Parts: sequence; structure tokens; C-alpha cells
Amino acid sequence: MTEFSLSTMVLSPEGDRLYTFEYAALVTETSTTVIEQFVQVGLIEPVGSMLPSRSIARIAQIRRLRRDLGINLVGAAMVLDMAQEIAQLRAKLKALQT
Repeated sequence: MTEFSLSTMVLSPEGDRLYTFEYAALVTETSTTVIEQFVQVGLIEPVGSMLPSRSIARIAQIRRLRRDLGINLVGAAMVLDMAQEIAQLRAKLKALQT
């Protein structure tokens, strides 16, 4: 059984939940070293020494794209960035149509 300190999750001043790299590694079944590499190459953005839940979701998505489709790290990041941009454009289009 893995034990976590009370500092596994904190709230940012904006009210966002922030998690430790260790917690992110556990839930995404990766390592803190991999997560640190993702930060270094700009794939995820920490808030101080913590990660917002959207970064943890992005880590999991990158892992799935790499594992299931064989996409390299840069390609996986591009796929996720394009998917996010498409979602934003669809939302803008929907707002304009109403």
C-alpha cells in the first residue's frame, strides 16, 4: 500500500487542485523522471513544484497515444495540441451560430 502525505494535493490561489509529481506518476503509471522530462521539453506545465489535473490528464493521453498508436513524443504532443485547438474552434463556431 502506498502512503501519501497530506501534501499530495493542494489548492492553488485560483482554486485549482494541484498534485505532486509522485502522485501524477502513480496515477499515470509512469515515473517522476518521465514527468520531469515532459516538463523540461514543455509538454506539461507545472505550477511551482505541483501539477494541475489537466497536466496529469495530458500525461495519460500522451502515454496512450505512444503505447496504442506508436506515436513518438513530439507527435503525441502535436496530436493533443491540434485536438485542443479543434475543440476551441468548434466552441467558437457554436457560439457564433447561436
